[in-house]
Amino acid sequence: MRWWSVGNFVSNAGTWMQLTVQNLLVLQITGSAAATGLSLSVQAAPGLLMSLAGGAAVDRFPRKLTAAVSQALLGAVAFVTAFLVAYDQLGLGVLMALAAVTGLIATVDGPACALLGNDLVRPEDVPSAIGVGSLVHNAGRLAGAGLAGLAVGVFGTAAAYAANGLSFLFVTAVIPFLRPVATAVTTRPPAAAPHTTDSAQSADSADGMTVREGLAFFARRPRLVALAGITGISAVFGRNYGLTLAVLVTGPLAGGAGAFGTVSTVLAAGGIVGAVLGARLRKPSVRIVGLLAASGALLQVAAGLSPSLAVLLVLVLPMAVAESVSDTAGTTVLQTDPPAHLRGRVLGVWGSIRTVWSLAGPPALGLLMELAGARGALVTGGLVIAGAIGAGHFLRDRRPVPAPVLVRTPALTDRPALGTAA
Repeated sequence: MRWWSVGNFVSNAGTWMQLTVQNLLVLQITGSAAATGLSLSVQAAPGLLMSLAGGAAVDRFPRKLTAAVSQALLGAVAFVTAFLVAYDQLGLGVLMALAAVTGLIATVDGPACALLGNDLVRPEDVPSAIGVGSLVHNAGRLAGAGLAGLAVGVFGTAAAYAANGLSFLFVTAVIPFLRPVATAVTTRPPAAAPHTTDSAQSADSADGMTVREGLAFFARRPRLVALAGITGISAVFGRNYGLTLAVLVTGPLAGGAGAFGTVSTVLAAGGIVGAVLGARLRKPSVRIVGLLAASGALLQVAAGLSPSLAVLLVLVLPMAVAESVSDTAGTTVLQTDPPAHLRGRVLGVWGSIRTVWSLAGPPALGLLMELAGARGALVTGGLVIAGAIGAGHFLRDRRPVPAPVLVRTPALTDRPALGTAA
């Protein structure tokens, strides 16, 4: 697990180096901010439908092999991009195609790497492992953003892509030496019941890897549906602080780029603290996720009303901590609630839902900012999140409890008893 965490840190740092440079590269090629947003959408778009197939692949094939192959392919794409940039052969069309390929590979790589990390610890330690992963992600993000400027300044834009390629190869080299613990979950589906006679059902149980099963399981689990609702509304009306807080700081609060950099640093620090606290949750629940998300939303409302930058900084830290713990708890529920043989497909369903948020959230938030301004967007968004979570909690507690069904016990006879359907 230590080696896996080191590999993830290196990989996250490389990924954020590339993401930091990619927007600047698109601007250099096209001079268009719209094209920059389009490149991000093109990279995210494969997750809308292909995440379902990617999750099924993670359930079907050995996890270590799947993660190693996907990491190697991502490294190859990064090296190809670095080569094209270095020799000034990268046009907008090629860049969009490479972004789409990266997004397609990520539909397999994301769930494979997430579940592989869980296999390296005992089941009771999975929440801690997820918390460590969140901590590594935030630390890698900070390191990657800083290293990107250094790499571009000294070696040029291609260096950031080359460094990302090397980071993927490092993870690929580490994976063969990882040893899942003896009690780690397996991806083999449960064997079909002996009395099953329907040939189609038997084949489906033996294969156990259909996308339909993942969709059906997700739809039948109220806690997963509730988790999707909480996370989705939080993603659309909150969390996009790179946009809302940037406008708030540079507009109403009359700060500059340096002031927003300070706010971003505090947000990142809060995310790291939240990841550490989230790792201590032994049995997180959807109720905890909702409570923390609502708390973060109310802090967002207060942040939108901040009269000064100093007050905003005081509010931003606990806001980031609450949301980071909520994210860690939600990820734990998502990755541990499904049975072992369905977890890849459930993560695939989640990937498709998350893509909808990432594509719809920024335009919706931008429209809200046009109508209400930065303060209004933060306040309105926070109230919508807290109100929706509170309403969902109220309706859940108001649901009628089914009355118990009395079953008459038949008298004992010499005849064999009739079995009942479960």
